Amino acid sequence: MKAAQDIIIRPIITEQSTDNLPLNKYTFEVAKDANKLEIKAAVEELFNVEVVKVNTQNCRGKQKRMGRFVGTTASYKKAVVTVNPEPTNAKGTKKADKKKGKIEFFEGMF
Repeated sequence: MKAAQDIIIRPIITEQSTDNLPLNKYTFEVAKDANKLEIKAAVEELFNVEVVKVNTQNCRGKQKRMGRFVGTTASYKKAVVTVNPEPTNAKGTKKADKKKGKIEFFEGMF
């Protein structure tokens, strides 16, 4: 299995993704070969949250021109992760290992 840092590449910060923050939905660019179970495990490991749902989408690269030359931007895979809003205890662990209800990186965005 790949490391969590290899699965989650970067957060995607757009107008639509910031509108989904109050709904506890966070958007990430993920590895193309990652499946929903691997994405869920990686987000739970990196951000210490409980993931309820994962939606994925393959985004094709757009065609770009520079004068007479034509190329494409890189294609990528996008994941929208829904997080449980209430903090919960991790299964089978002490009360000190509480899972959070939000991802701190996105806190000041809305």
